[in-house]
Amino acid sequence: MDDTAPAGAFSQSRSAPSAAALVAHAARLLAETRARRPRVHALTNAAAQAFTANLLLAAGAIPSLTIAAEEAGHFARRADAVLVNLGTLDAERRAGIPVAVAAAREAGRPIVLDPVFVEASPPRLAAACELLARGPAIVRLNPGELEALSGRAPTPETASVFATEHGLTVALTGPTDVITDGARMLRVENGHPLMARVTAMGCAGSALVAAFAALEPDRVTAAAAALLVLGVAGEIAGARAAGPGSFPAAFLDALDALDEAALVSHARVS
Repeated sequence: MDDTAPAGAFSQSRSAPSAAALVAHAARLLAETRARRPRVHALTNAAAQAFTANLLLAAGAIPSLTIAAEEAGHFARRADAVLVNLGTLDAERRAGIPVAVAAAREAGRPIVLDPVFVEASPPRLAAACELLARGPAIVRLNPGELEALSGRAPTPETASVFATEHGLTVALTGPTDVITDGARMLRVENGHPLMARVTAMGCAGSALVAAFAALEPDRVTAAAAALLVLGVAGEIAGARAAGPGSFPAAFLDALDALDEAALVSHARVS
């Protein structure tokens, strides 16, 4: 991109956007993604790579996926945002992730961390804590992952405290998504049950959070808008799909066709 806001810039609003304003932001960011085609370098898990790339392409962004240490820094520096997903934390990813993170930080690119299954593995939890110390812009995680990282019950209040402690934005996903930077909080209630029955849906969604963060320096707005777009596309796809087998294709089609009118019609945010 030639005309985005400087990557890594951060402007914090005095208050969270209203529901109507968030819907407008989401429509704008989706349109800008299609027009400006931000590059997202996704160091993601093996099960998520193909769907992550397809989701980014359906939204209008440009994916790259290499995890090789000798290349990851070059791709991260060239990208407009970087996603680090710990889903399959093998030796090659362990070597490539620090290289990509260092390059992204040097270039001022926003980093989104998806600490998949940190509650299941102490080494993975330690790796996530090391990455938190490297200053990601946004952490997208589920309640079990938040509890493991914070040591507290995974409530919206815990998410807010965690965001404040680490100086970042938390996107806590679940039946109601909670997005907070410690000072502001938004809730997104959109989504469909089939989203939880498809491998890599959440992981790929984190890549859209990264794409929007490349375009929007207000991290709360970027994360909430991305989760709103994902949830609405999921609802539209769920109404069309016959089950989890046909849902991924229906989701990509819905995301590709999504417009402001659909966002306005379906959005449930507060």
